[in-house]
Amino acid sequence: MKKHCFFILILVLISCQNDDYIPINSEIDQNQSKMNPNGGGGLDKQLLKALENVSNGIGASYFILPNSNDYSSIPQDPLNPITQSKVDLGKLLFHETATGGNPKIASMKDTYSCASCHHAAAGFSAGIRQGIGESGLGFGINGSARIINPSVPLDSVDIQPIRSPTILNVAYQDIMLWNGQFGGSATNAGTEANWANIPENFLGFEGVEVQAIKGQGVHRLLIDDNFVNIFGYKQMFDNAFPNIAENQRYSTQNAALAIAAYERTVLPNQSPWQEWLKGDSNALTKEEKRGAKVFFGKGKCYECHTGPSLSDKNFYSFGMGDFDNTNEAIVLGNVNFDNVKKGRGGFTNNVADNYKFKTPTLYNLIDNGFYGHGGTFTSVKEVIDYKNNGNPQSAEVPIENLALQFGNINLTKKEIDNLTLFIENGLRDPNLTRYTPVVVNSGFCFPNNDPVSRVDLGCD
Repeated sequence: MKKHCFFILILVLISCQNDDYIPINSEIDQNQSKMNPNGGGGLDKQLLKALENVSNGIGASYFILPNSNDYSSIPQDPLNPITQSKVDLGKLLFHETATGGNPKIASMKDTYSCASCHHAAAGFSAGIRQGIGESGLGFGINGSARIINPSVPLDSVDIQPIRSPTILNVAYQDIMLWNGQFGGSATNAGTEANWANIPENFLGFEGVEVQAIKGQGVHRLLIDDNFVNIFGYKQMFDNAFPNIAENQRYSTQNAALAIAAYERTVLPNQSPWQEWLKGDSNALTKEEKRGAKVFFGKGKCYECHTGPSLSDKNFYSFGMGDFDNTNEAIVLGNVNFDNVKKGRGGFTNNVADNYKFKTPTLYNLIDNGFYGHGGTFTSVKEVIDYKNNGNPQSAEVPIENLALQFGNINLTKKEIDNLTLFIENGLRDPNLTRYTPVVVNSGFCFPNNDPVSRVDLGCD
């Protein structure tokens, strides 16, 4: 018998007794009331009703993402308040290939960045099944042509044993990675015994900040006094961290806090779905609206994919496959792959958590091309068919650990087609390049700066 998933929606409702009180979302609600029902008996009204049903009566406003410069509305770490100066600095550091300053192979210096595996062209994921940092070669159109440099030893390549997740909507996560191991508060409370290899968690930061700190070491980045002075970032650090003593200001931690502040503002708030939520009835097609009805109804997608980011921060097992040692994926020998495959359980050492992975956001999926923590699917429709049919890819996952929804939604072909259209088109923000800089301070090519990427990206 499959284990039931329990979903807890924590809603804070504020009431006011004054007669002249005007709700914050009154303008949004008025726009929605003016929506013109499109065909099929009023799809807009039906969808709005579905949203009320799955949001404890809050309705469409529960799913709206804030503007990227509305810092007071963006979830943030209390220890790292978002400021414009931090965001400006973090945006450059995230894309700056001069941060690739601690490679295993000297000739690879200054050729990679955070954005090598999280770039706008692929919806801020990698665009390939397995992201490649140091010792990667090429970019192509959306990162899909990046390969391992054949002239370097394989054990020198920065390549991870699990698919690179997007940074879209990370503001709505207090823990990071597929197994949620990064983050020293909230969701990870009680897991302190498992932080021996993650001392950064003890700093008390949330996951976005911890990953930005830890990731600099893992991915061989180097941001220090020399970097700051050589590449002209001193004034930006001074602006972002004026209350930090100058002899401690130009540090890995402060660089990470700036990167994390920027990442929290990377929100797909110009997607058709977001425009529809804000009152534009024509932002979605009839088929996409029908797909949204499946999403928030029969398909039960909302039970894991909820809130503005369409992610509940929880962990579930759908029996999806992992990386393997083939031409499509490589697992290096120094990786404890059994733990990686166990997902959350590999971190918590709780057998009930085994093979469960964090709910991903669903925005801009179509830009990446690989799905599941092991990248074992190559289309959105393939994933929906898989969940509908309920035949697990991995033989290692116990039946009792599988999510209740797996194989129990019984969607028709037409429902699957419409749901696919909603996810692929309705949830795709077409303008993510607004989150990328025009140039970085070094003047280097980005997100990659190797010889082939420079040609692909038009830098040479």
